[in-house]
Amino acid sequence: MKTPTLDPNTVGPRAAEILNAIKAHPLYERLTGSSMKYSTCWATFTGYPTVSQWDLDRDSAPLLEEALRSLALKAAVFELTGGDEETAELLLPPAVDEMVHAVLAQFTVICKIQEAIGVHFPHATEHEEFSYTRGCTTDAYYAAAGWGEQPTRYWLDAAEVNRRLNILEEKYGKAGIIGNGRSHNINFEAVPA
Repeated sequence: MKTPTLDPNTVGPRAAEILNAIKAHPLYERLTGSSMKYSTCWATFTGYPTVSQWDLDRDSAPLLEEALRSLALKAAVFELTGGDEETAELLLPPAVDEMVHAVLAQFTVICKIQEAIGVHFPHATEHEEFSYTRGCTTDAYYAAAGWGEQPTRYWLDAAEVNRRLNILEEKYGKAGIIGNGRSHNINFEAVPA
């Protein structure tokens, strides 16, 4: 688990300012609308499916809010550390991280918002760790931003995520999907059209 390098009372308020700036930007509606349209590419096997009884219609808007909050936190840490990507790659649960990817896929809009509000939204997959645990640095920063408790529906500890992934792997395997979606043994040519 990453150890805190910054005072949450410095990171949190700055992240709250960044999130407010994102929401006040004229491209905010385009960013959120585009991110929601990206849902046809959300079909992963190891992030969103870890949410109990995942439902795109019910879960996408609250998860989008968590992704924007996470990006604001990461941007605040990035700024306050002078651009330290590794420190800014905060621990996130997979479902939240996948929504971060959906938001960052809106590359043009993100670039315009970054430029307009003067921040960078770091995301370095080589520094990602899926070891989020309640009470970690991310939680301290989140609380200091004044956003209250993270919704536990999405903010799952790594141990619980791994338990759920084992359940999913068993179920996927029965359909011929192996390695949590990394391969399958379905021969499409053998299935009549």
